[in-house]
Amino acid sequence: MAKSASKSNRPNPEKNKTANQNTDTKRQVRLVVGTIILLIGAFVSFSTISYFFTWETDQDKILSTHDAWTFLLDKNNIITNWGGRLGALVSHIMVYQYIGVLALAVGLWIGLLGLYLVYDKRIATLSKYLRWLCLLLLVIAPLLTFALPQSSFPWGGAWGNESIAFLNGLIGKMGTGLILFSIIALVAFIVFSLDIRPMLRKAKMKAAEVGSGLASVLAKEKERTALDVVLEAENEVLHEATSKPESEKKIWGSINDQFAHAAHNNEAAPFSVAEKESEDELDKEDEYVKSEEELEYEKEMSLDNLAIPTKEKSTPKEEPDFSFEVKQPEMEKSAEVPASGHISIQSNEPYAPELDLPSYKFPTLDLLEDRAQETISIDKEELEKNKNQIISTLRSFSIEIQRISATVGPTVTLYEIVPAEGVRISKIRNLEDDIALNLAALGIRIIAPIPGKGTIGIEVPNANKQIVSMRALLSSEKFINNKMSLPIALGKKIDNENYIVDLATMPHLLMAGATGQGKSVGINAVLVSLLFKKHPSQLKFVLVDPKKVELSVYKMIEKHFLAKLPNEEEAIITDTKKVINTLNALCIEMDNRYELLKEAGTRNIKEYNEKFISRKLNPEKGHKYLPFIVLVVDEFADLIMTAGKEVEMPVARLAQLARAIGIHIIVATQRPSVNVITGTIKANFPARIAFKVSAKVDSRTILDSGGAEQLIGRGDMLISHGSELLRIQCAFVDTPEVEKIVAFIGQQRGYPSAFELPEYEGEDGGGTGKVLDIGNRDELFEECARLIVQSQSGSTSNLQRRLNLGYNRAGRIMDQIEAAGIVGPAIGSKPREVYVKTEAELDAYL
Repeated sequence: MAKSASKSNRPNPEKNKTANQNTDTKRQVRLVVGTIILLIGAFVSFSTISYFFTWETDQDKILSTHDAWTFLLDKNNIITNWGGRLGALVSHIMVYQYIGVLALAVGLWIGLLGLYLVYDKRIATLSKYLRWLCLLLLVIAPLLTFALPQSSFPWGGAWGNESIAFLNGLIGKMGTGLILFSIIALVAFIVFSLDIRPMLRKAKMKAAEVGSGLASVLAKEKERTALDVVLEAENEVLHEATSKPESEKKIWGSINDQFAHAAHNNEAAPFSVAEKESEDELDKEDEYVKSEEELEYEKEMSLDNLAIPTKEKSTPKEEPDFSFEVKQPEMEKSAEVPASGHISIQSNEPYAPELDLPSYKFPTLDLLEDRAQETISIDKEELEKNKNQIISTLRSFSIEIQRISATVGPTVTLYEIVPAEGVRISKIRNLEDDIALNLAALGIRIIAPIPGKGTIGIEVPNANKQIVSMRALLSSEKFINNKMSLPIALGKKIDNENYIVDLATMPHLLMAGATGQGKSVGINAVLVSLLFKKHPSQLKFVLVDPKKVELSVYKMIEKHFLAKLPNEEEAIITDTKKVINTLNALCIEMDNRYELLKEAGTRNIKEYNEKFISRKLNPEKGHKYLPFIVLVVDEFADLIMTAGKEVEMPVARLAQLARAIGIHIIVATQRPSVNVITGTIKANFPARIAFKVSAKVDSRTILDSGGAEQLIGRGDMLISHGSELLRIQCAFVDTPEVEKIVAFIGQQRGYPSAFELPEYEGEDGGGTGKVLDIGNRDELFEECARLIVQSQSGSTSNLQRRLNLGYNRAGRIMDQIEAAGIVGPAIGSKPREVYVKTEAELDAYL
């Protein structure tokens, strides 16, 4: 027995070898199968991600081929999906025909299963992940379809569309929303392990406190009622005592004496004690309030809190020989800005349009480079040298002066001279070239006389020029605390004062100058100023860029600040034909806004918006908040050369009428000739900026006066606004800074699409690409028209879902139905209006 037992306990090498071989085989099989499943999961995931971007171009090709094998084996099908024809087909089936965007979760789950098999250990609990996946499929797909009913992209897939359609038909949209909300709340309680028992306990305790307080109040009322009974009884006794004859008054008098004795020995009824205590408490409260008022009054009237203005000691001016004094301007102090650098909009209206994007954050100042210098550097030797040269030049022409002073700016120094009596101003004005020759400097400009002063100005460029920081302008108190509608920070004047103006009062701006002198930087300064100050709901840009490179950086903020024509892919307009349509669409928008102002009884956009914000206008009657629209044309000369009157006329019409309804124009050109800046354009652009030009005639074309040819370039400009002509150094904002600002805004949640302008059809009827030829109608035209009439909903996404159409084809059919007069034009994200009400009417129409 012992031998047999020992034999049975001995290890069997053959059996162990076979077991090891089986284990290795299983491990290899798991590795191979896991790798294959992992690759399948990765392929499905990447194909699904690609479908989000390429579905519009691939969907029509898949739907046009009824057989999947034919589609897969057809080499002529050019597919843009990352997974090729197979990836496009798989992602189309999973996303469009089944579960929408949750197909990505399926791909990830397949990949996770592959990882589990490869590593032979659990990366995550697969059964738990599968349960959550099923829950997501059941809830998220219908929720996306319900939240985005008019979206052309199949967010919820067929499952979401069918489930929502069934629920809407069964219990209506309100019931469907309540069910989805309940499911989401239940999921939130499960996922985040929320426990409502503490809240119930708190509510119970609160109810108990309220109950005890109510009981005490009732007890007091009961006590007070008893006291009232005692008082009434005492009054009756006293009344009877006074009304009794003299013989009985003695008896009642003794009773009264007993009451008085009891009160004297604190044996009175409870009502007297309570009444006494309440009176004492009231007396104490009166004394406490009185003392507080006295203390507050004494605190306010104390000498320590009185603000006594003090005069700052004036520093003595440096006065060298010949009464020469240097005026060093003080730098403007920056306003207090929060640590984040956020410039906020202060608004106390009951309703704010910013509620459309409540989470929007304004760009911060740290996105801009800090190029500011605390003081303007003064080169005393340079000033002294220039002063002596000016005096000697004037004396060589027998011109004497009484006094000379200098104001140092960032790039130019202004020398102010007071000529002696009897000297003609024209004589000094004619010496511009001679002074420039003696100073050996470019850009000498003589202002004779300086408006508002009894002096003559000579502007001389500095040897060491300083950059005007855009960050310093935007952080200044003058910019942050202004009440302008459209504040723009352009730069600094010669006296170093920040030049900040309101575009709404200009109301349009014409910018011109030679190539490379700062026009693009000036446009960026204007746009950046508005981006830092205005919310996306308050401002929209229409950007026209014939050069195709200057304004392309603003493409990322399309869904925040840009406006475009309906059905256009690019918001930044580069094609001349689209520019014409856009300008005419702006004219239609202008007319529509004037109609709204007329119905509201207001004169301008400011009054209209104030009336709308105070809820005095009914949105159901078409009223809405009107944002400002700024049209920016970067190269106007190219448009005039290619389109001529087709561009000039709508621009002139907008410039004449659009100011009151919030549409403002900024036009820039590098060729300021009379055939580009015509009289019609100039008459409606009172505000003009001239950078350096090559000839005096160009300066006169822009400003109606010379001087722009004497500028030194690199942002040096003259601005004519109102009745004054100022020399300003434009604020510098570099392209990388603009990219940072645009990226900061573009990364935030914006509107579903860009702001849509009204549709415009050209004289040929094809301005917006509508198909008018009956012979070119789609074969599903009539079926789609009947579907729209039956549902009374002109929705492109409805056609996609009901007839299994691709995005492009459904859009073309909808354009054809609109051209046929069955539905109205697009109204943003809302369904189009259906003009035909019954199928019988449609049959007669067709």
